[in-house]
Amino acid sequence: MSTQPPLPFLPFALPELGDDEIAEVVDTLKSGWITTGPKAKRFEQAFAEFLGDPQIECIAVNSATAGLHLALEAIGLGPGDEVITTTHTFTATAEVVRYLGADVKLVDIDPATLNIDVAAIEAAITPKTKAILPVHYAGLAVDMLAILDIARRHGLRVIEDAAHALPTTLEKELIGTLGSDATVFSFYANKTMTTGEGGMLVTRNTELAKRARVMRLHGMSRDAFDRFTAKTPSWYYEIVAPGFKYNLTDIAAALGLHQLKRLPGFQVRREQIAARYHEAFADLPLVLPPEAPEGDTHSWHLYVVRLADEAGITRDAFIEGMYAAGIGCSVHYVPLHQHPYWRDRYGLTPEQFPHSQKAYERTVSLPLYTAMSDADVERVIAAVRALLG
Repeated sequence: MSTQPPLPFLPFALPELGDDEIAEVVDTLKSGWITTGPKAKRFEQAFAEFLGDPQIECIAVNSATAGLHLALEAIGLGPGDEVITTTHTFTATAEVVRYLGADVKLVDIDPATLNIDVAAIEAAITPKTKAILPVHYAGLAVDMLAILDIARRHGLRVIEDAAHALPTTLEKELIGTLGSDATVFSFYANKTMTTGEGGMLVTRNTELAKRARVMRLHGMSRDAFDRFTAKTPSWYYEIVAPGFKYNLTDIAAALGLHQLKRLPGFQVRREQIAARYHEAFADLPLVLPPEAPEGDTHSWHLYVVRLADEAGITRDAFIEGMYAAGIGCSVHYVPLHQHPYWRDRYGLTPEQFPHSQKAYERTVSLPLYTAMSDADVERVIAAVRALLG
């Protein structure tokens, strides 16, 4: 009697890297220029072209965290200032504020979208407020028009955490092209495109871009690529500020050049998987993730379901059941008010963030990535239905 071999474990996320990316990395290694150089510059130019606005400047960095830090430093954030952001995010969104000695004012989320509650932003503004730092959760655009209106009325700066939001649109405009001071994207391994580690700071503010470029590499008056490739003696440089080490390598940029070309196709596949999940889970005791408004794009970086009251299973038991079926899931996020550092520093309690707290207790992020086959998708669906159906 023969038995079927067990199916391989299906991870929560997996990058899709092809022959073009591999060949570009090999070419980089053979070129002898493996740190920030010509391919990083090409990647910045290609990203600006993708956004489609010649006034936008792109600064490639080694993580979205670095990009957020650079943007906040460039607007002059410092001790005595406050930045308003959501509790329902990864700690990187908030920690960069503390890097600069400023404080975070955390607010709750809209229970329908899991994005930051715009009304809570306005209520949290104090004389110390310097900036608003919204997060486009899971790839669904925040109501940036309302946030930008609040910022204009109160004289505040706006830095968008768009780690999930490529190629998300709002009112048919790509995130990254709106009226904020800066937008920061992530190219971490599980994002909609990847450079392994990496990010991009984009802005129309030329002074902000100039400051970010200087601070990206030790506060040097000129970058290494310019110094080492100039045709005239150009060894001299000056340190004009105590900068950071945030540059993106050419090895990483080599991946990004081809991932960016494939992004439209990646988006189509993510939309297909999300649509199949929507169809398959419609009759289950789940709150399904909201779709983008008609005519706009949800990046579908994450597919986050919430267990309804009548689901009859806890979040933790659901994840354990999926794991037993050989399928990885995740939770986005353990909100900041639950973590000892943020909880203790600001005296936070779950009761202050009822919508984030309830979402945290019931949310599960299901696998959604372009390397999934149709059979993989159906396997996730079958496992979910077996637990809830």
